Amino acid sequence: MRKAIVMLPLLIAAAPVAAQPAPIAPPPLPPEQQMERALNDPAMVDRLTHTMNAISRAFLNLPVGEVQAAVEGREATPAERHMTLRDLERRNDPNFEHNFHQQIAGVKPMVQQSMKAMAEALPQMMQGLRQAQEAIDRAAANMPDPNYPRR
Repeated sequence: MRKAIVMLPLLIAAAPVAAQPAPIAPPPLPPEQQMERALNDPAMVDRLTHTMNAISRAFLNLPVGEVQAAVEGREATPAERHMTLRDLERRNDPNFEHNFHQQIAGVKPMVQQSMKAMAEALPQMMQGLRQAQEAIDRAAANMPDPNYPRR
């Protein structure tokens, strides 16, 4: 009984809310337009370049000393066990860190140009994919039925 007394006002208060129509969401964009929008988004370029920078830093921190020792056919020394790819590159180029960061900074304009070119080529690529899909569908329609009895 106590539950009914508590629940009744809640149900009455919720009735007008339940009677309202649900908001109509706009129809989703076709995949081509979604991709084109993503390719033209400057924030996407920033995310890609930041991701590439993080992946590059992680790659440079990979331990490679033991691998080098194994290739040379010997046991790795304690110092080699902690040697990273970054350490190896610093041996060859004392300005490696500076040069590396300059190269990464120069990637952003190339990524922007690449994404712009992809966005421009996207309609032709999608048309080619549609034509390929139609050709595959036609070929599949002409295939014999494997369940058809043999004579």
